Parts: sequence; structure tokens; C-alpha cells
Amino acid sequence: MKEIHYGILSTAQIVPRFVEGIKKSRMGQATAIASRSLEKAEKLAKELAIPRAYGSYEELCMDDEIDVVYIATYNKGHYAAAKMALAHHKHVLVEKPFTLQTDQAEELFKLAEKNSCFLMEAQKSVFLPISLQVKEAIKTNKIGKVHWLQSITAYPNVDHISWFHSLEAGGGTLHGSGSYPIQYMQFLLDQPIKETSGSVTRQKGATDDQVNLTLKFQNQTVANIFISVKLAIPSKMTIYGEKGRIEIPYFWKTKQATIYYEDGSQEKLTGDFESEFVFEVEHVNECLQNHFLESPVMTRRMTLETVSIVEQLYSGWLIEDEQA
Repeated sequence: MKEIHYGILSTAQIVPRFVEGIKKSRMGQATAIASRSLEKAEKLAKELAIPRAYGSYEELCMDDEIDVVYIATYNKGHYAAAKMALAHHKHVLVEKPFTLQTDQAEELFKLAEKNSCFLMEAQKSVFLPISLQVKEAIKTNKIGKVHWLQSITAYPNVDHISWFHSLEAGGGTLHGSGSYPIQYMQFLLDQPIKETSGSVTRQKGATDDQVNLTLKFQNQTVANIFISVKLAIPSKMTIYGEKGRIEIPYFWKTKQATIYYEDGSQEKLTGDFESEFVFEVEHVNECLQNHFLESPVMTRRMTLETVSIVEQLYSGWLIEDEQA
């Protein structure tokens, strides 16, 4: 099998964990890393044993050995970086949120198709062993028909993200963490979202620090998503069915979940791993080996719908600001 050579755009906090996933995959190789600061790129390249470092994103995209570019820049930078990589005929994996605007996302997918490039939004949660087990439990009717899902995500410390409070940069709780539960729920149910509404807490002109969303899926299942940077409470997703419920703590990185049945019994689901990113990397590698231009799991449709939902919510909140 051909080795898949990865180029990393950014030296963000997530990068070392993603590189670990590449190294633990069967076919992946972390070949190069780029930053706008060559010094930063060289420092992280040395720490992570990456052979080459570049002081500009375009230099990395011009590297003939790179097969796929992983984009972990700040949120607003995703679109421009992905467009550059695709223009150089590189396959691309873009961290969530994919883009801040729907027209940007549509443009990237059209460019990928034109240049015969694979393009996917990074969403490690749907590839975890536990996620596959939970989906199978729902599919085999272990908890009966699902009527409600509830997701709680709380991370009270965002000080390490220098641009988190910048609307211009794409900061805020919904931009930061909304893609995870919105897409995870679609993955579990195999259902598109038909209705969305949401409320938010924030100061006028500032980023959101709490968001509460209500979703309705095509099959009439409803869901609630709560995200906060103001509370230190446990994060988990719960799927409620007619015959029980499934609780998944920290669903985007978990190694376990529990099924609670209506008779009081429980079933533990476990799925150990060394790197939470390796399964996503393996999926990308397999897609490239099979010459796919689109992931059959993290589909173009799912990404476009998510970007559209998030953009519409933010646009509505900004209109409320103007009317206040």
C-alpha cells in the first residue's frame, strides 16, 4: 500500500495530537509542517520529528511529496488555506468549523471536484470505536425508537485561544464546538436536520459564551444541544429511546459508553485506543487509496448543511443586535 504523506498547516494546540494519529496509522506519514513563522514551524517539526518545516503555507502546498494537507489554522483562515491547497491539487482535510460561510464551503467543494481532489471536514468523533458501537445499538433497536437526544458541552477555560472572543476571527461557542454534536447526531440517526432554532448569551457585538439549540430531524426525532464556556459541568450526550437510553461522556474522545435498559440493567460499551485521531486518519487514507473524492461518512451534504445552520444562527443573532 502506498504511503500517504501529510502536510500540516499551523502549529496550533491540536497539531501534536493529530500528528500522533498520523504516526499510529498504517499508511500515514507526517512529512512537513508550515507556519507563518519559520521559527515556530522548525521548533514543532523538531519536537514531533517531522522532516520538513516551512515558513509559509504556500511553500508547503508546493511540496510535490505532500498528498494531503491538514488545515488547523484559526477558524476564519480555513477557507483561504483550503482554497490554496486545492489550487495546488492537494487533497485536503479541514478542521471544524469547515468554513464560516456557506458560499465558501460550496466553492471549496466545487474546486475539489474540478481538480479531482479529496476534501473532508475533520470530525474525529464519528470514527471512534464507541461511536460505531452506539450507532449499531440504535440500528439493532436495543433502546427502541429514538425520540430525543441531548448534548451538553462545557469547557470553562478558553484563555489559551487568543482569538476566541473575536467575531471577525470566527470565535464563539457555536463556531468552536457546534459542528461536533450537530454532525454526530446526524451520523447516529442517518437523518438530515429539518428544523433548527437557538438562543444565545453574549454581549452585543461580542462572541457567544453560551448557546442552546433545538433540532428536529426528518424522522421527527428532536434534539437539544447546549454549549457553554461559563460552566464547569460534565459533558455528555444522551440518546433516549422507548426501551432505554445511551449515555456517552465526552462523546468526541470517549473510550466508553453505557446503555441503560428499562428493566434497570446496564450494558457497558468499551473501545480503547492510543490516539483519538488515528481512526479519522485511517479513514482519510483509505479514501485516498480507493480514489474517493468524497468521504462516504463525513459527506459534502453533512458539511454544507452544518455550515448553513451555523451561519443562519449567527446571522439571526446579529440582526437581533441591530434591532436592540
